[in-house]
Amino acid sequence: MFKDRGVRLTAGDYVFYTLNGLVFFIFTILCVFPFYYLFINTISDNALVAAGQINFIPRGIHIQNYVSIFNVPDIGQALYITTMRTVIGTAIMVLASGFVGYLVTQQKMLMRKWVYRFIIVTMYFNAGLIPWFLNMSMLGLTNNFWGYVIPLIVQPFNIILVKTYVESLPAEMEESALIDGAGYFTVYRKIILPLCKPILATIGIFGAVGHWNSLMDSMILMLGEPRLYTLQHRLWIYLDQASDIGRLMGGRMTAAELDMLMSARNVSLTVAMVSIVPILLVYPFMQRYFQKGIMLGAIKG
Repeated sequence: MFKDRGVRLTAGDYVFYTLNGLVFFIFTILCVFPFYYLFINTISDNALVAAGQINFIPRGIHIQNYVSIFNVPDIGQALYITTMRTVIGTAIMVLASGFVGYLVTQQKMLMRKWVYRFIIVTMYFNAGLIPWFLNMSMLGLTNNFWGYVIPLIVQPFNIILVKTYVESLPAEMEESALIDGAGYFTVYRKIILPLCKPILATIGIFGAVGHWNSLMDSMILMLGEPRLYTLQHRLWIYLDQASDIGRLMGGRMTAAELDMLMSARNVSLTVAMVSIVPILLVYPFMQRYFQKGIMLGAIKG
């Protein structure tokens, strides 16, 4: 008879553990299958993919889609822009959120409560899409790479997480450093920042996923500068082209037109897979920080 931490398991325990494991197994399959389905469609015969005949098992396996994907116009540039905005935007956001989150925990900060409440209010109220676009235009952030970065530097939710995390740290460490003559910036850089790695890694994941998957800001702000389109924007363009061809032809396609539709579909699927892989690769390395940071950041309100 197996034991669980020294406690003898009953028949009901076995039933519970079996059902619990089964439920989580099914849930895992449901989460993983969309990625698996996307992947097998990118490595299967393109004609079978276009006919919708690839569901569970890849057929006619090849990697030509991945080899030729960077021959598609502007894909390389879109990937570069997306990578740069993700790296630069996430780094600046993490540094800014960390420092602001630390500052609003300081009782001596002038108008601390007012500043903190003003930041929180922006989570619930905004002027709307048109005023936002006009504001971005007046600030010169349309058709400008920094239009991807600057508006997302201050993230109220991230500041809340950092503030809560900092408040959970022992206050004696900061007080000792201040007594020894260290300034607030020195305290933050040498004491608070190293201790905040879990929560900073957590908001870093949030920021990186947000930047990598962002679409609307590219569609709205960069219409006059195609070289600044993001990877997600390019993917949307290919999807739109594929659907337009189907609508216009109404099912009466020549062989050349069908090849064009197949190419657009396969390109869109492959670009989607390429756009997903970096986030899937980053998360396992950040998972331990993510779990610790999100739990400690939830201790206080």
